[in-house]
Amino acid sequence: MRIVLFYQSLISDWNHGNAHFLRGIASELLARGHEVDVYEPRDSWSVQNLIAEHGLEPLVDFQNTFPHLTSHRYEYRGGHGGPPLQKILNGAQLVIAHEWNEPELIERIGEYRRINHNFVLLFHDTHHRLGGYESLPFSLKNYDGVLAYGQVLTDKYVRNRWAKRAWTWHEAADTRVFHPLPKIPLTLDLAWIGNWGDDERTAELDEFLVQPVKDLRLNAEVYGVRYPAEAIAALESAGIRYRGWLPNYRVPEVFASAHLTLHIPRRPYVKELPGIPTIRPFEALACGIPLICSPWHDTEHLFTPGKDFLIAQNGDEMKQLIQKVLSEPEFAEELAINGLATIRQRHTCAHRVDELLEIYAELVSETREVVATI
Repeated sequence: MRIVLFYQSLISDWNHGNAHFLRGIASELLARGHEVDVYEPRDSWSVQNLIAEHGLEPLVDFQNTFPHLTSHRYEYRGGHGGPPLQKILNGAQLVIAHEWNEPELIERIGEYRRINHNFVLLFHDTHHRLGGYESLPFSLKNYDGVLAYGQVLTDKYVRNRWAKRAWTWHEAADTRVFHPLPKIPLTLDLAWIGNWGDDERTAELDEFLVQPVKDLRLNAEVYGVRYPAEAIAALESAGIRYRGWLPNYRVPEVFASAHLTLHIPRRPYVKELPGIPTIRPFEALACGIPLICSPWHDTEHLFTPGKDFLIAQNGDEMKQLIQKVLSEPEFAEELAINGLATIRQRHTCAHRVDELLEIYAELVSETREVVATI
């Protein structure tokens, strides 16, 4: 099957967590023999920021790491610019447009689908941004449905009649990349990987990361981008080494060197979008590292809190749980084994491709039934 994917970026993960999942899904589809074409704007904000900070070397490193993955980079100038849809979509059977695309392009793809019925068109939402809207900045009337990465978003698309259909399609770990690396020596107490987040978790980072590390005098490192000077100063005052941007495919090496990691979700996910953990916990658990989370509600029962990972209700409890993991190796090992087993049983990109192909088959079957009745 020929599959065409329109996304913000495949080649850059600078402040762009969706690239992790896109790479995993594309790799799995290719491994199953499907033809996959990924399209991204040449001047995407993720690529531009990555180049501005690190030059072209990360793009070369990406290609060396993922030689099977390529993207078609197109110029976009608004209006009727952008990729030539007739050429691109000719022969496609499944097309997915991500919500970070330009609204005009999202609607152009939908309009093409309205007059060409030989492919399935889906919209993919993987961010809390649209969850806060009362109306969408574009129309999805010509799309066959929406893939939303949490049930609360799925319900909103259906309830507001933003789309004909919607399915919950959680993110997951690319286990080709994220897996335990037992030969790497443990040199850190704690490693945390995450971007700053526009003050969406400033207080939470202080309570659940900075103060516990400072009080326990841990050997800790933090990776991520968009940290303001005051945030970096706070980390340094707590004895935490700030390492800046880390290519996502290097994350397993860092996790392998640490006794534990944390998940500190941004406030919108805790309050407005419960049940959506983002991709970070999936990846951490896939690496077989003990995970402790600040409060979030697993309303969709993706995991078993207390077994797959621990939840600290406040900063004091975070310190207690960190101490427990560091001082009780057997407990830490059991926690890591449980989390890894849950990922492998339910939450890999292979599982998500199975779900995607089931949705595709369902839509194709319904179309055939309609045609048969005409």
